[in-house]
Amino acid sequence: MSLNIQDLEKMQVDYPDYRMELVDGNIVVMSPSGYESEEVGTEFAALLRNWVRPRKLGRVVGSSAGFKLPNTNLRAPDVSFIKAERLKRSTEDYAELVPDLVVEVKSKTDSVDKLREKIQEFIGMGTQIGILINPKTRTIEVYNSGEQVILRDGDVLTLPNLFPGWEVTISEIWSPVFE
Repeated sequence: MSLNIQDLEKMQVDYPDYRMELVDGNIVVMSPSGYESEEVGTEFAALLRNWVRPRKLGRVVGSSAGFKLPNTNLRAPDVSFIKAERLKRSTEDYAELVPDLVVEVKSKTDSVDKLREKIQEFIGMGTQIGILINPKTRTIEVYNSGEQVILRDGDVLTLPNLFPGWEVTISEIWSPVFE
């Protein structure tokens, strides 16, 4: 049985405390993130938002923002960016577009392969850049036009096509250790 977005919306009314996605006609219940992966995702979103918002480049959202995709899926990346000219006004409903940037942060229970597939799904529909952040290995995989670059501590992330001048040292993204 293939479900649609209306079915998902009905389930969300019945189970408002669950995060869900619609993938290939199936409802996927999203488990809560581990603490570290959520902290890393929040830090990445904050660094990006603090660059984007004053420059009015677009919108940065977190893991609860859903996107109605052209393939009929409803997906929610951990962090997303949409250029200002593509979404001039925020919407109460799901955004009916493909984000320009999607970021997935690997949590303890996530499959790296499934996260890569999700990123590739977005890129296949027009997302310019996909990023997979893995706190456990302290690596960041950047996918851009069929290319993959792996960054580690000591490297600097730049995304000049979307954010000219923005630079983030990879080690800034990880959870701090307080001694």
